[in-house]
Amino acid sequence: MNKEITSELAQGKFTDDMLAHMRSMIGTELRTDGCVNNEFATRIAIMRFCEGIGDDNPLWTDPSYASQTQWGGLLAPPSFIFACLASIQFGWAGLGGFHAETLLDFYKPIRMDDRINCRIWFDGFDGPDESNFGGRRIKDYIRQEYRNQNDELVAKFICSRMRFERGEMQKRRETRKIELPHPWNAEELAQIDQDILSEVPRGATPRYWEDVSVGDELDVLTKGPIGLTDEIAFVAAGAAPIPRIAAHRVSLKRYQKHPKWAFRDPNTHAYEPVYSVHYNDYAARLQGAQAAYDVGVQRTCWQIHGLTHWMGDDASLKSANSQYRSHVYLSDVVRLGGRIEAKEIDADGDHVVRIETWANNQRGQNVMPGKAVVKLPTKAQA
Repeated sequence: MNKEITSELAQGKFTDDMLAHMRSMIGTELRTDGCVNNEFATRIAIMRFCEGIGDDNPLWTDPSYASQTQWGGLLAPPSFIFACLASIQFGWAGLGGFHAETLLDFYKPIRMDDRINCRIWFDGFDGPDESNFGGRRIKDYIRQEYRNQNDELVAKFICSRMRFERGEMQKRRETRKIELPHPWNAEELAQIDQDILSEVPRGATPRYWEDVSVGDELDVLTKGPIGLTDEIAFVAAGAAPIPRIAAHRVSLKRYQKHPKWAFRDPNTHAYEPVYSVHYNDYAARLQGAQAAYDVGVQRTCWQIHGLTHWMGDDASLKSANSQYRSHVYLSDVVRLGGRIEAKEIDADGDHVVRIETWANNQRGQNVMPGKAVVKLPTKAQA
């Protein structure tokens, strides 16, 4: 096994055989056992997830508060589906990957103690084509459907990832070089802390459809500076590993079976999973990044946090789409916002607003352009 797992990440190549095999897998339902983190939305599971994304909305965290809302008890945030099963590792042996896009549709709220089951299908891929970022790449599509104990559809998630040859990404790493960690000064850090602590969810005060206008901007939500503990908290929340992170004999048996899932860290001499690019600078550099960086769906959790903070307890999130641009590195700060693009009564008869969302880092980059649809309460039904 020592000959198979080295201090390098696996260096796969796009081949005709690989592409033909992956085409043959289109439409296949995929196994999920190794990736399920939570089957039940227990009070503790919801609380741990909210802690892992930094969301203390009392609708998710305070049973006394939640019992007085129209829902009659605790809900999980819509993004809790990621704490049930975020995604899976499938195919493209030895290739690198970055989460590229998330498309979400929500149909039912997740209530405390609901049992959530996820089924997953491989829907295919585009490419390979050429990119300046990492040479040849493909974009694949994994479709995930979440249902509750009554077999009601809760949410759909299309997970798209870019796959690339790691050697090509490494060659281009220096062209993307930036100063890390970011050189914050004391005044800037104090302002960031103040901004975070001043954030307040809309809560029990309804945000009526009649009272919002096209062009209105959402409240700004601030995340950062992103630190190692933020990434550990996200793992502890159950929202990330694909497959689950494990230790000692359990992980060693998995790596023996799947040696391309791991590498030996030259500093600690321990085996580490490919997922450690999110907390291990050495692994991140092998992936073609400058240092450890955030998780794609983690960023989407922040987007949804901002939306639910703005919309209030009586509203519902119907959809949220996000694209991932650039890495969010440890020490970065991200400020999330949005603007109402349209308001209408949709095909379901719901009073909705369509929102453009963004997530700007301190370098002026929009690292997550997105869209969302929110159903708001109306005064006519109040």
